[in-house]
Amino acid sequence: MLTLRCLGGAGTVTGSKHMLELDGRRLLLDCGMFQGLKNLRELNWKPLPIEAGSIGEVVLTHAHLDHSGYLPRLVNEGFHGRIHCSVPTRDVAELILEDSGYLQEKEADFANRMGFSKHKRALPLYTKLDAEKALQHFVTVPWHRAVELACGASLQLRRAGHILGAATAEIRWGGRTVVFSGDLGRYNDALMPDPEPVPEADYVLIESTYGNRVHPQDDPAEALGTAVERTVARGGTVVIPAFTVGRAQELLYHVWKLKQTGRLKNVPLYMDSPMAISASELLKRFPDDHRLSGELCDQVCGVAIYVRDVEESKNLSAGAYPKIIISASGMATGGRVLHHIAAFGPDSRNTLLFAGYQAVGTRGRSLLQGAREVKMFGRWIGIQAQVVELPMLSAHGDSSELMRWLSGFRKPPKRVFIVHGEPEASEALRVRIGRELGWNAGAPRQDEVFEL
Repeated sequence: MLTLRCLGGAGTVTGSKHMLELDGRRLLLDCGMFQGLKNLRELNWKPLPIEAGSIGEVVLTHAHLDHSGYLPRLVNEGFHGRIHCSVPTRDVAELILEDSGYLQEKEADFANRMGFSKHKRALPLYTKLDAEKALQHFVTVPWHRAVELACGASLQLRRAGHILGAATAEIRWGGRTVVFSGDLGRYNDALMPDPEPVPEADYVLIESTYGNRVHPQDDPAEALGTAVERTVARGGTVVIPAFTVGRAQELLYHVWKLKQTGRLKNVPLYMDSPMAISASELLKRFPDDHRLSGELCDQVCGVAIYVRDVEESKNLSAGAYPKIIISASGMATGGRVLHHIAAFGPDSRNTLLFAGYQAVGTRGRSLLQGAREVKMFGRWIGIQAQVVELPMLSAHGDSSELMRWLSGFRKPPKRVFIVHGEPEASEALRVRIGRELGWNAGAPRQDEVFEL
């Protein structure tokens, strides 16, 4: 009997891990890190409820940390199989995982030197070397071609939009077909292709990040331009915490578009994230996996001043002149953007602008909910800056776009499992699926097992 067990990404947006098992053989769909609330983050430090060495293979839909960030731990715990993904995802994962390990080492060292860690000695969840070891397990899968896995299943990847290399995964195993959406992108996105339809499945796992929301239809460039111009008129700086793969490049595109019309002419844009710089260069390496031509890609990537050096980043924080700073991380959980928030957050002339999903328990979510203080570097920092959200810039499909993708199936699946969403969002999507499609849908609980 083929079974499904959700080890993460059930009842929450992060920590995506969904295990298929048949006759003692185990296949894991995504292997993500929990983010946000402390009780979720603490799960990253605990071993999986199953032995890592018993998992034969992993299918990775895309490289964001909430889908890939536990892979180094999995390898450290004894996983020795292959990690299957699209060709672009392999290169994006190299950037993200190595950077994640490096940042965790640096942050643990900083906490130990400054003495603000609650632990006797702060440790990284994994190191850059651990990430490099995990990457040795990666093997790439071409688009739209079924490949046989060692466990006996077949895998076919289709483009999901969202970020460079993101895929939906179709698994045929034991006479059943299971399709996992991964994270679905937007239709008519400025950079990424539309999510590709899947013809049929017995069972569907679908994300529900925005299962209870429809994104505004406002022009994102216009909304961004207005927010920046209002800030500049006050003599302030706009700080944008951005996901380094996807949102950072789309922000570059919209600023380029605004400058083409004569707006923001004298407002410098800084990309303060070495990983985002490298991710922008990846667009040129994979021209078939996004909408930009080679010439346009060069122009868009050339709109920013790139900041690689730490001292340059510190100078940005010290500069009082109006400017735009795009920096990681996207939910303000770590990285250089924290120093910019600490520098610019206390001044009401400045703006903190959020352009992507903010998980519960992150600084980004707290700020959007009106927090006037955030804790960073072991101390509380007062926030007087304007806090702005531009949800139309999200890389996740909204409720209507999720329904559009589901409508591409030629016949109803036996069941839809709604994952990767907070309870309210998952429940809203369940109701909508039942009302509009008449399909059997439900949201699994953490560690719940289903016979398929």
